[in-house]
Order: sequence, then structure tokens, then C-alpha cells
Amino acid sequence: MTAIDPVDLTRRLIACPSVTPLEAGVLNVLEAELRTIGFEVHRFTAGEAPDGPVENLFATRGSGAPHFAFAGHVDVVPAGAGWSSNPFEPEIRGDLLYGRGAVDMKGAIAAFLAACERTAEHKGTLSLIITGDEEGPAVHGTVALMDWMAARGIRPDMILVGEPTSEHRLGDTVKIGRRGSVNIWIDLPGTQGHVAYPHLADNPITKLGALIQALKAMPLDEGNDWFQPSNLEVTEVSGGSSACNVIPGVAHARLNIRFNDMQKGAGLVARVRAIAEDIAPGAKVEAKISGEAFLTAPGALSGIVTDAIRSETGLDATLSTSGGTSDARFLSKLCPVVEFGLPNATMHKLDEAVAVEDLAILAAIYERIIRAALG
Repeated sequence: MTAIDPVDLTRRLIACPSVTPLEAGVLNVLEAELRTIGFEVHRFTAGEAPDGPVENLFATRGSGAPHFAFAGHVDVVPAGAGWSSNPFEPEIRGDLLYGRGAVDMKGAIAAFLAACERTAEHKGTLSLIITGDEEGPAVHGTVALMDWMAARGIRPDMILVGEPTSEHRLGDTVKIGRRGSVNIWIDLPGTQGHVAYPHLADNPITKLGALIQALKAMPLDEGNDWFQPSNLEVTEVSGGSSACNVIPGVAHARLNIRFNDMQKGAGLVARVRAIAEDIAPGAKVEAKISGEAFLTAPGALSGIVTDAIRSETGLDATLSTSGGTSDARFLSKLCPVVEFGLPNATMHKLDEAVAVEDLAILAAIYERIIRAALG
């Protein structure tokens, strides 16, 4: 059996243009490698257009406890125009491998498979939870995988998510939690009219300005030992028409709240709705909670990860909860979860690239993690 080369496997994964929710052959590549190194592979499709169908993969090797799982996603964001080379024709230039998904996160998946090949003998159960819907609505991916696992009585004891958490160098940052996120849309009613006759109209933009001021002044929190303060940001305002002499009949606002574990999404939505109703009776408020905040307190899992990083790089990783959301927000309901992967400087950017050396080091770190978690 030929050893898995994380660089070669990353190239083959990048060559599959798996823009959410397309599979584009990427799971075929993974399945072939996983079966070669002794994994039982299960694939299933969930959802329908426009957010699906999404193909997911669960692979497992061994049995019994402890159960250690790696979670990741094979879907990528659209490449966009302006790349120096074809984003789905991976190319090594100098010390870097270029291609969409190199960092986020096909490189980490390839490194983990290389680590799995090197740890063929282990106690307990080793699994991979791989979705094709992390970069999209995240409805038919990890959530569907968790339902599939629950129906079969599968529940890991620890999960490592291979998101690109490193900031300046590989190994400098490990995520032990994430903030929650809620998007809120507000429609404020008014009465359309001529600007010369304001007494015959009701300008909703005026009320919108007052509402925005009140929302920005809404007290949230000052953060805590592991999380920065929650923050509310207005991301869009609109209203009116192309005519400059018409008072509009409705105004719109959209906002996002990133919140720590001192808050709950539903409670924040209720507070926004109450303020909107007070300032503009009849206001319509709709919300979507993308995920709640979670924290995996420093302990056995984070210790395994940071010890492995220190052994391979000499770095003492910072434990952090910064950044956006990830599928760890769902998986944290199952067991302790931490995230660790490649440097994130080029993720979602033109000319996304990973250092070839980092793929080799990451595979070595993941190998140490598997050995420490499963013996």
C-alpha cells in the first residue's frame, strides 16, 4: 500500500470544483482513499434545490470506546475572477500550493487522511464526519449527518474540526469555542406621500433612524474570560424610490448580532422586536439564528491538541473563541469539540494557497493527536 501524500491528495481534492452544494467527484476521491486504509464508508444525500441536494460522508474504523472523530467540509466558496491560475487546476509555485480549497479546508482533510494511514493500529473508534454544505446554508450537511448518526446510535467522545484556525503560523491558534450569530430583517411601515405635503404622509425612514440609534444603544455585555463583548452591526438600510420628491411607504433594515455565551439568540431577537414595536408599531421583524455560542472549556481534548502542536512546532498555541461561525456550533451538542487547522490568511481570497511544508507538519500533528486520543 502506497502511503498517502497530503500534498498529492490535496491537489486531487482541489481539482474537483465542489462549489456548494456540488460534489463534483470530491467524495469519490475521499472514499477510495478511506477504503484503502480500512475505513467503512457511508454516503447519503440530503435536501433539494435550491440549497441541495447535498452529499455527505461518514467513515469509521475500529469499534468501541473511546470514539475520536474528525469533522470537515469538502465544499468551497466560488472562486471569482482574477486568479493568477485556474483555481481548480492546482499548481505549486515556489513553496506554495495554489487552488480554491487549499486552506479551507481540503488541505486539512488530506493531512488527516495521511495521519489515519500512519495510525492503522489504534484502540476504539476513529471516524470522519465530512459534509458538502458548510460554506452554504448549512442545513443539509452536518445537521443531517448528526441526524444520521443519532439514528444509528453513533456519538463520538471527542471531535476535532479541521477549520483553518492558525493566524500567523501553523499551530499558533486553536479554537475552543465560537460566538453565536443571528441575522435580523426589519420592515418599518409608513405612509407614502409627496414631500411638499409631509402632514399627509408618514416617513418610515425617520423612524428607521431612531430605531437604529436605539438598537446600537441596546446594552449587551462586556464579554468574559473567553469571549469578547457581543456586538450588533447594521448591515443594510433601504427605502424610497428613484423619485426625490416621494416619501416612501416602507423602509427596511438588516442587522447581525455576534454574541457570546452570556446571550441566547432567541432572547436577543425578542429584545430587538420589542424595541422595534415601541418605536414603530406594526414593524415586521424576522430573524434567523445561525447558531448559538459555545465553549469547550480547556481540558483533555484541548490538551491533546496543544501538546501535539508543541511537539511538532515548539509553539504554545493560544486558545481562542474569535472569528466567525463553523459547523462546530452543531457538533458541540454531541461532545467536547475543538478546531485546529492551517493558517487562514488566504481563505476565501483570490489565489488561495497553502505552504507545502505546512501540509506535512499538519499531518504529523494530526498523527500525534490520533495516537494520544486512541492510543
